[in-house]
Amino acid sequence: MIPTRYHRATDVDDAVAAIASDPDARFLAGGTNLVDHMKLGIAAPSLLVDVTRLPLDTITPTDDGGVRVGATVRNSDLAADPVVRQDYPILARALLAGASPQLRNLATTAGNLLQRTRCVYFQDPSTPCNKREPGTGCSADGGFTRYHAVLGSSPACYATHPSDMAVALAALDAQVIVVGPDGEERIPAAHFHRLPGDAPEADTVLPHDRLIVAVELPPPVAGTAGTYRKVRDRASYAFALVSVAAEVVATPESITHARIAIGGVAHKPWRATLAERVLLRDGAGTPSVELFREAAEAEFVAAEPMQGNEFKVPLAVRTLTAVLRDLTGATS
Repeated sequence: MIPTRYHRATDVDDAVAAIASDPDARFLAGGTNLVDHMKLGIAAPSLLVDVTRLPLDTITPTDDGGVRVGATVRNSDLAADPVVRQDYPILARALLAGASPQLRNLATTAGNLLQRTRCVYFQDPSTPCNKREPGTGCSADGGFTRYHAVLGSSPACYATHPSDMAVALAALDAQVIVVGPDGEERIPAAHFHRLPGDAPEADTVLPHDRLIVAVELPPPVAGTAGTYRKVRDRASYAFALVSVAAEVVATPESITHARIAIGGVAHKPWRATLAERVLLRDGAGTPSVELFREAAEAEFVAAEPMQGNEFKVPLAVRTLTAVLRDLTGATS
């Protein structure tokens, strides 16, 4: 039995003060990831700071025409919200593609962002893992690699980030709102998660003493068509081999707006800036399958697949090409 203290936060400042006082403390909301890791022996927090009673469970409009989503809004409630379904279909579809209805009823917005990798070696304390125990090695090197990264990995870690929601937020240019001892800060969702480098134990750029209080979505872009597509080994309750969150504004002559993020290929949701540049460059020409394939291939020029997951590169190229084709209605 590992002793763990419990503290129910009375407000945001109380939660931040409690977490800052103990380097081994963790916030507790839905618990769908943290509690699993406690059961597996991966996490052993000395203090759980319960934030479920804080007033962070609402979805409200912002002054600029966007939407503010509270940190403890349940994934199922967010996916069902009429404004989200209408104006941010990428996000609604990403949420519905994740986990199971039972887990979506419990999982929270902030918890989804903070979930850790589902790498089989990370979740097995009997195996070496630099993310779990820095300096012990990476068992995926020469091991089972089907779900592992093809972009942005390092010899220290080849794991991929599991969240569907986070991929959609990266594509939407969302902002993560956090509160720490010095007040409120904003972190772009596309930069909230990090690549492993030589410190794979850190999944995000969030300091220990910060509490996520909300995520803000920018106003929807007029004329946008967007979607989220997830390719996986089975129809439900499976993590992405490759996923694509994309929105575009297309005319018969050109693409005038494009935001794309890819999941299942890196330690973080991968913002496809190279593909976006190809689509938006001067003289790119009429939206076509040829242009979309060129954009997708440009994004994966630097891919470094491992033995056993080489299929991910052509799969990602085909998936992104197909998503862009379907969003624009291109026939050739």
